[in-house]
Amino acid sequence: MKKILVVLFTAIVGVVSSQEIAQGKVIIDSVYSKNLENNFGENPTRAVSVYLPPNYDQSQTRYPVIYFLHGFLNDNSLMDYMKDLLDYAISAKKINPFILVIPDQKTTYDGSFYSNTEVFGNWEDFTAYDLVSFMDKNYRTLSKPGSRGITGHSMGGYGALKIAMKHPDIFETVYALSPGALTIVREYGPNSNTYMEFSKMKTIEDLSTSYFGKVIMAFGRSWSPNPNKPPFYFDLPFEYKNNEIIANPEALEKWYSQMPVHMIDEYLDNLNKLRAIKLDWGRNAGERFTIQCKMFSQRLENVGVKHFAEEYIGTHVNNIYSKDGRIPQQMLPFFDFYLDFK
Repeated sequence: MKKILVVLFTAIVGVVSSQEIAQGKVIIDSVYSKNLENNFGENPTRAVSVYLPPNYDQSQTRYPVIYFLHGFLNDNSLMDYMKDLLDYAISAKKINPFILVIPDQKTTYDGSFYSNTEVFGNWEDFTAYDLVSFMDKNYRTLSKPGSRGITGHSMGGYGALKIAMKHPDIFETVYALSPGALTIVREYGPNSNTYMEFSKMKTIEDLSTSYFGKVIMAFGRSWSPNPNKPPFYFDLPFEYKNNEIIANPEALEKWYSQMPVHMIDEYLDNLNKLRAIKLDWGRNAGERFTIQCKMFSQRLENVGVKHFAEEYIGTHVNNIYSKDGRIPQQMLPFFDFYLDFK
């Protein structure tokens, strides 16, 4: 009998505890952006998922905003399973109540890389200007740089670092979760088989079975677009011709100009204006991630940019979107410490 009572008591406590987690809500909004107008079929009206903290509707409080940039092949549906993490983090006092925004930047080529192309759309300007302006006009935000954080995972971590480097007057705090595309290494470099395989692809449909082929096209359309070069409409930094890899220095320089490892010197003053910078990566994420993250951190250290960098036990995707993962245990507390909530 005692055992039954203990079990019942435990169950009741569990139910009460779960009910005590205050619920925020998610709104699916949309933003039309002239910056995204283009002649290549990319939709200039973008869905935006907005997480509003518990009691948002019952108060007149203004909140800091964290802008979360999704990864390659993802979109803003990420919010569907992040909401519980955000409710948990607020209830567990990992972070004070805040607003979180995830814009849908998935393109017909799977990822904008948050870059201005003037051919396929100016995705960086959409993020830094149009999206922030929309949020400040339509929601109770604390509309100042110190109350805005930018973060993201993988392609989104890359976008967060790049946009923070270029716009410290808009975002003062940045946290990159397992960022990619920081420089050219491994599968993206000339010593891989990627460009040889890409040379065999003659149509967009041919890319459907090649993950790295898709990534290369997204890189190219984001960083070296060429509207006069169908069917892919971009220039490659390396091409496979006559059984050898040939470098294209002009296209390569365009790629470097958009990769954070190579942007540090140009944006050094901006980096030093940021309130806080952090990046992390899983030890078992694969060398293309671990190498470039370490390179970026080392370059920042060499030029005296204060930042935090952490390698943890995990892959590129695990230990991130769970209650014991990086988002509620590391990223959100980081923003709680550095964002201005007043």
